[in-house]
Amino acid sequence: MAPKQQPLIYAHRGASFDHPEMSFEAYQAAIEQGADGFETDLRLTKDGVIVCWHDADMKRVADCELVIADSTYAELRAAYPVLTLVELLELALAHHKNLALETKHPVPTHGAIERELLKVLATYESRILEAGIDVSIMSFSWFAIARLRRSRWNTVYLIPHRWFAYVNPAPSIGPGVYLLTKWSPRKNKDHKLFVWTANSPEQVLLCKSKGVDVMMTDRPAFARSILESA
Repeated sequence: MAPKQQPLIYAHRGASFDHPEMSFEAYQAAIEQGADGFETDLRLTKDGVIVCWHDADMKRVADCELVIADSTYAELRAAYPVLTLVELLELALAHHKNLALETKHPVPTHGAIERELLKVLATYESRILEAGIDVSIMSFSWFAIARLRRSRWNTVYLIPHRWFAYVNPAPSIGPGVYLLTKWSPRKNKDHKLFVWTANSPEQVLLCKSKGVDVMMTDRPAFARSILESA
C-alpha cells in the first residue's frame, strides 16, 4: 500500500497562534516556520481596497467600532495596521508561498469582492506563473464559487456539513477538520481537499491519514513537527 501523502501546510491567517491574525508579523512568522502557503480572509473597503480581514467589523481584533464595508482603507489603517491583498501577494511572491484566499459573505456589495479579486489576480497573473505558486479562491458562499467557475484559478467550496459536498460548484472542497472524524470525502485527480483548521496532534495526523491535500493551521511549525515525527 502506498504511503499517505503529506498535506501541504498553509498558515491559517498567518502563524496566528503566535501573532495577531492576518498581520504582517503573522505571515512573516509563517515563512520562518516553514509554511507552504498562506490562508487569508478578504473583504472590500468602502473605497474598493481588498483587505485581509475576517470579521465584518474591527471590534474583536482591534477593539474598534469601524465596519470594513462602511470605512475607507485610510480610516481602517489609521485604527490598525490592516494588511491589503496586494501586500500579501507581494510577500507570497517574494517567498514562493501558495495562497488560499477566502472571500467573505454575506456582504452589502454582494459579488464585488470576487470581481475586484479577479482584477487584482489578472494584474499579477504573469508574476504568479513565473513564481510557480498556486492560488486558490475559497468561500462558504455557493453563489460566490459559482461566479468564479469560469476563472483560471482553482476554487474551493468551504463546507460546514458533508452534505454540502454533493452540491459543490467547485473542483475542490474545504471541510472543517471535525467532519473528517466520521467521513472520508471521495477524491480524484482533479478534486483537491483543503481542510480547516488543524491545530492539535490528533487533527494533524487525521489530515494525513485522510489524504488531505492542503491543511490549514494556526501553528505551521508545530504541524510540521507532528507530520515529520509520525
